[in-house]
Amino acid sequence: MANKKYTLLEVKMGDKRLEREFLDLPKKIYKGYPNWVCPFDSSIKAVFDPAKNKLFADGEAIRWVAHNAEGECVGRIAAFYDKTHAYGYEQPTGGCGFFEAIDDQELANLMFDASRDWLKERGMEAMDGPVNFGSRDAWWGLLVEGYEYQPLFENPYNPPYYKELFENYGFQNYFNQNTYLWRVYDDDVNEVVYDRVKRLMSTPGYRFTPIGNENLYSAVEKFRVIYNKAWSLFTGVQPMTVEEARKMADTMAPIVDRNLIWFAYFNDEPIGFFIMVPDLNRLIGKYNGKFGIINKLRMMWDLKVRKKCDRVFAIIFGITPEFQGKGVESGFMKAMLDGYVRTPRNEYRTIEFAWIGDFNPVMNRMVERYICARKNKVHTTYRYLFDRTKEFTRCPRVGFKPRPKAETAEPKPEGTQTEGAKTEGAKTE
Repeated sequence: MANKKYTLLEVKMGDKRLEREFLDLPKKIYKGYPNWVCPFDSSIKAVFDPAKNKLFADGEAIRWVAHNAEGECVGRIAAFYDKTHAYGYEQPTGGCGFFEAIDDQELANLMFDASRDWLKERGMEAMDGPVNFGSRDAWWGLLVEGYEYQPLFENPYNPPYYKELFENYGFQNYFNQNTYLWRVYDDDVNEVVYDRVKRLMSTPGYRFTPIGNENLYSAVEKFRVIYNKAWSLFTGVQPMTVEEARKMADTMAPIVDRNLIWFAYFNDEPIGFFIMVPDLNRLIGKYNGKFGIINKLRMMWDLKVRKKCDRVFAIIFGITPEFQGKGVESGFMKAMLDGYVRTPRNEYRTIEFAWIGDFNPVMNRMVERYICARKNKVHTTYRYLFDRTKEFTRCPRVGFKPRPKAETAEPKPEGTQTEGAKTEGAKTE
C-alpha cells in the first residue's frame, strides 16, 4: 500500500531487515524524550511469534513499516485480532498497536487505513488502539497525561502529538487507564483505613503475611485459586489455568521481592492477594533493547545486590467475593505499611498503582481516598467504529455476572485489578 509520500511494507517473520526497522524506529522517534525507556527487543518480537503468543491459536496479526520517498523508515503499526476477545463486544472488534510515527497526519491515516481494511476483511467491525496482541498490562493505551514521568515497565510512552493523530483520524475515547503515585516517606493513608482494620480484626481469624520463603509455585497456586474466584464475577474474564500460573511464576522469579507479595487469610484459608514487583524501567534504560546474558546479569546485580531500584510497580490485587466489602483491602494496607513499607528494611521510595480503568470507579476511589495516592499518568484506549454512522458508546462500568437469588447481596468490586492490573501470563490482563 502506498500514497504519493509513503509506502507501507509488510514485516514478515524471518525478514530481518524490516523487523530491525520495526524495532529500531522508536529509538529515532524518542531521541528528544529523556523519560522514554527502550523496551526489550525480545519482548516485542515475542508478541508476533506464533510459538510464543497463544493468541495466534484463534487469531492473526500483521505488521507494517512505512518508508518515505527517500526510503527512510518513518512509521510502523500492527493490526491483530483473536476470536475469543473480538466477539466479546457488541460488534466484532480487533486492535491496532505498536504505533510509532513522525508527526504527519497523512502518514498516520495511511497506517490506520491499512489496519482498518485488514481487520474488515476478517470480519471485524471496529478496532481498538493502541493496544496489545496480548495481555492488557503491556503496551496498552496511549499516554495522554504524565509525559514528565518515566513510564513503568512495558507501559506505553509516546509523544503528545500522537493524541491528535488518533483523534483526527476518528478514534474516540473508549476508556482511560489511570496510574497513581504514592510516596513512601511523604504520603500516608487515610485514617479511615485504621478504623476499618480495627473493625475487621475484631473478628478472630484474619491475618496478612508476605510469602517469605514459601515455594513460588505454591504461592502462585494460591494466587490462581483466589484470582479465579475474585474475577469469576466479571464478564469476559477467562479462568487462569495451572499452566498459566506456573508460567507466571517462572517469568516473575528473577525479579520477585518476597517482601512485596502478600496474602490475606481467614482461619488459615487464603482469601486475597496483593502483588507488587520492583519496576525494571529504573534499571534497563541503558540496555538499548538488548537483554542477553550480560544485561541479565547486570540487571540482577543492580536489583538484588546494589538495590538500585527505588520504585515499586503494584501489579494486581484481589479478594474472594465472600470477603469483599469487609475491609480486607484496608488490612492489606496497614499490614504492608507496618510489616515492610515503613521499616528500615525498605529501600523503595515510591509505589505506582497502574491500569485502574475509569470504568471501575470503586477502585479509583479506594486508591485516591484510602491510599491517598495522586494520579500522575493517564492512558487512553481508543475505539474506531468502521460504520461511521453507528452510535459510539464508551466502555460500561464494571459489571458482574448474575448471582443466584439464594446468594447474599452483590459484593462491591473492591477486589478488582490495579489494572485492575494484570490478568494473563506474568502480568495478567
